[in-house]
Amino acid sequence: MSTSTSFTLDLPTVLCLAVSLSFMPIAYFLSKALIPSTQTRNRILFFWHAYDALTHLFIEGSFLYECFFSYATIAGIHNAEPFFLNQPDRVYGPAYGNSPASRLWQEYAKADRRWAVADVTVVSLELLTVFLGGPAAVYICYLVCKSTNERISAKARGAAKSTLWFLATALATAELYGGFMTFAPEWLTGSSQLVTQDPVYLWLYLFFFNTLWVWIPLWVLWEAGKEFRAAFVAREVQIAGRKNE
Repeated sequence: MSTSTSFTLDLPTVLCLAVSLSFMPIAYFLSKALIPSTQTRNRILFFWHAYDALTHLFIEGSFLYECFFSYATIAGIHNAEPFFLNQPDRVYGPAYGNSPASRLWQEYAKADRRWAVADVTVVSLELLTVFLGGPAAVYICYLVCKSTNERISAKARGAAKSTLWFLATALATAELYGGFMTFAPEWLTGSSQLVTQDPVYLWLYLFFFNTLWVWIPLWVLWEAGKEFRAAFVAREVQIAGRKNE
């Protein structure tokens, strides 16, 4: 683990943290407005996937933008292979940008240096996260709304619910896999890019902001397992009943 300066709470840092957390109240008010108050689990499910979608599409989407469009030109060939986008005279990433999104990722990179540059493993994972995970989370929110809508037929609600839990299972599994592939290389190499000496960087930036995508996907999988079990048991009971008629 490399050395680093300690956490400093200045105005730019406060703004970065505020932006990172701002989607939580948005997701909460959307869940409150769109999902009946009697359906607590569905409200939580909607809230999580709304927050998930907003984070993937806007926060992590901004990281991809910075990786592909923010760069510095270097004199001579001082860059190390492999070259991102096959550009040996350029270095890419938020570290070389001047936008608010650049500043946001420069702040997070104080805890994980890979996010200051166009790390090919991180960028590859984020391409899937932003362009598949984000839209999938939006569609899950739509399915939660549809499955709780009493104005449509029971058959339509049931069809929405089956698709909802299938897609939620796939997305939760992808979130867990993505988290593992993000941090496993660091664990196997002594966390050379992680800054764990400062408690704020360790527990807020690295632990809190990342394990949200561990604990809640695990809960989603647990709930999905209960739904699948109930559906298969009901189906077998129905088949057995027909055979006994």
